[in-house]
Amino acid sequence: MPRLLCFTAHPDDEAGGFGGTLLHYAERGIETHVICLTSGTAATHRGGAKTADELAAMRRKEFAESCKLLKVAQGTVLDFEDGKLDQVDFYSVVSDLALRVREIRPDVIITMGPEGAITAHPDHSMVSILATMACHWAGRSNRFTDQLQNDLKPHQTKKLYYGTTLFTMPDRQPVSLPPSSAVIELTQRELEVKIAAFKCHTSQAPLFPFFEETVRKRGRLELFHLAAASTPRKIEAETDLFAGINS
Repeated sequence: MPRLLCFTAHPDDEAGGFGGTLLHYAERGIETHVICLTSGTAATHRGGAKTADELAAMRRKEFAESCKLLKVAQGTVLDFEDGKLDQVDFYSVVSDLALRVREIRPDVIITMGPEGAITAHPDHSMVSILATMACHWAGRSNRFTDQLQNDLKPHQTKKLYYGTTLFTMPDRQPVSLPPSSAVIELTQRELEVKIAAFKCHTSQAPLFPFFEETVRKRGRLELFHLAAASTPRKIEAETDLFAGINS
């Protein structure tokens, strides 16, 4: 079965940034996975949680509910510190993510761009950089050689995409977004499920009106930039992230 792996920084990124695409492919027989690096405990909105541990538990549950709605085969929340991904030990985190790439063996990886998406959040930038290096190094036999035991082998992902948009948020820090090369056009139902999945994150309820207004204004499109491919190619317009992949 073809596999799609999505790396995100915070619970709710999977729905807000990639929800329509995750559902779109899950319903077409693609095995989808989401790995979220933090439990989102630095969030401004805390859903009544009195401690970081309470908020972490709340957000992990919300993430699981969102993934279920999006028909994600496996959703995982890691334990890196929210708001401090720019301070992690680079090599050890890439090693962790590369191991997961080697275990899941995705055909396609999607994540955020190094600009930090439209919010310019540093964690969004860092998940892009960490996931990008994990994607590349997981395919090389001279990286993290201690992992290559018990039949685990290097895995070269066929395509790596960054999510992008055709708009920015003028009240935020400036961003330079990757040009879109792939357009996934969602059905109206897929768009509605994406919005509903975001609303599974009830601790973030104050964001719901702005999110829904923005998503509906944007329309039924999720856009991506092809950042890397296992087969050298010229950039071209795509409507399928799995185009050119022989599974």
